[in-house]
Amino acid sequence: MKSIFLFMLAISTACLGQTSVETTKSQLTIDPYIKSVNNLTLEGALELSKRATMTATLLDKKVAIALLDASGTTILITRGDGVGPHNTEAARRKAYTALSTKTPTLLLLRNAIANADTKNLNTLPELLLLGGGVPIWFKGTIIGSVGVAGGGSPENDDAIAKSVSIPEIGIMTTK
Repeated sequence: MKSIFLFMLAISTACLGQTSVETTKSQLTIDPYIKSVNNLTLEGALELSKRATMTATLLDKKVAIALLDASGTTILITRGDGVGPHNTEAARRKAYTALSTKTPTLLLLRNAIANADTKNLNTLPELLLLGGGVPIWFKGTIIGSVGVAGGGSPENDDAIAKSVSIPEIGIMTTK
């Protein structure tokens, strides 16, 4: 009987003790874990490709065009009629190079040639130091990149790539 009484006393004390304990959880904020990123969309890539094609036509050139989003994922690749198939990969790699270095590839090429310390940049597997790759900016942030190949010269590819801005809404090929 004594043991039942002690058992009942212990149970009631344990129950009362638990109701008075407050549980506090630290409030976590999402900011350290999640970041919003502006990204070029398919619709944007289609418009930019159209603008690049118009510039190429003015130069009487047919080219391959690659557009990547801010993460380096390919959104769109086009190849003009009669353009060699190797140009699609060259355009993609130029776009990737411009995105990852945040520098137009023609400028990167010229800087690498002029500086012995950066001359070996062309040995990195994905980088392609040929004119025609340009980062695409929106409000000071890279949202993607464009690569152009097959325009007949590094200067033509560079000029076509730089023509893909939509200034009326702030999408530019310069910061």
